[in-house]
Amino acid sequence: MYTCWGDWHYQSVFGPQRSSFISPAQSAKNAGILFTIHHHSPVTPPDLMTGLYAAVNRITRSGMVLGSGGRISVWDALKAITINAAYQYHEEKNKGSLEIGKLADLVILNQNTLTIDPLKLRDIIVVETIKEGKSVFKRDLEHPLNDH
Repeated sequence: MYTCWGDWHYQSVFGPQRSSFISPAQSAKNAGILFTIHHHSPVTPPDLMTGLYAAVNRITRSGMVLGSGGRISVWDALKAITINAAYQYHEEKNKGSLEIGKLADLVILNQNTLTIDPLKLRDIIVVETIKEGKSVFKRDLEHPLNDH
């Protein structure tokens, strides 16, 4: 994502003009293309909150904004990791949104992604993960080493 590779793309691979167009989510949206946000583990950590942060802010590790015109809203970034991803996998009838009859795959976060300062999106913590309606992970916020 931008937070890992943006500076490298800017300095060593593409240069300023082309690197500012890496992962052009806003351009895809403007063209009516459904897009997703993903990570490239092990190159980048499997952390979609960082992916969300990167797509919304487009800030590199050094603090440089990489293509501000490519920024998307938090709402569009959330759609990219939920309903759009389900659509790309042809699973939108069962996943991607909270509706009667769909699998209850979701996370509970400690803060609201839509109201928090976008620069703090990376700081949001997953409190619980629910898969098909069953809790598969629950964080003990008082004793983080006791997560289960």
